[in-house]
Amino acid sequence: MLKIGVLASGRGSNFQAIIDAIKGGRINAGIALLVTDKPDAYAIERARANGIPYLYLDPRGFTSRDAYFEKVAGELSSRGAGLVVLAGFMRIVRRPLLEAFPWKVMNIHPALLPSFPGLHGQRQAAQYGVKISGCTVHFVDEGMDTGPIIIQAAVPARHDDTEESLSQRILEYEHRIYPEAVRLFAEGRLEVRDKKVFIRGFKKKADMGGEALISPPLEDV
Repeated sequence: MLKIGVLASGRGSNFQAIIDAIKGGRINAGIALLVTDKPDAYAIERARANGIPYLYLDPRGFTSRDAYFEKVAGELSSRGAGLVVLAGFMRIVRRPLLEAFPWKVMNIHPALLPSFPGLHGQRQAAQYGVKISGCTVHFVDEGMDTGPIIIQAAVPARHDDTEESLSQRILEYEHRIYPEAVRLFAEGRLEVRDKKVFIRGFKKKADMGGEALISPPLEDV
């Protein structure tokens, strides 16, 4: 069974969505460890409530960012993690973690990448008056939200949207597509080739329902 390591800095609502999918039998996996860089992150409460081990690592106690991520990688590896999930982790992942988990670090971003990378993707989308916004699950590389795309959900934007209203609608789809991406990984169905993700046996592009288009970036392989 796949063991998952989770990195979170805040409320951890996507962390909870993955916990719920595991408990509901939709993902054959277990969460080995939560690592947080914030001692007051609400994600810790979610871990406690679900009997998940957690570890607070203060970046200020390390000589460099690389040293910090070496420690994170070591802690996750020692617990047998086969996938690392970023759930609102507010730090750019460094090479030591990526090298320890090649194409095994996942993130979710509240925009349709490659549009609006970085912070405040929802604010940027609202300010530009986009007609379609959404969210993206991708593998993490050394760039800022530049890794291979796994799944995206398109969420209609409204002319009177604020950052808050659009964020809330997007978040509903984050909670649906992130567990789906983790499920596909747990089933061994994701393959990265030339910075593109192929999904084996994906037959229904909208099998999670709803009005938004949810799809992989490429056809089946």
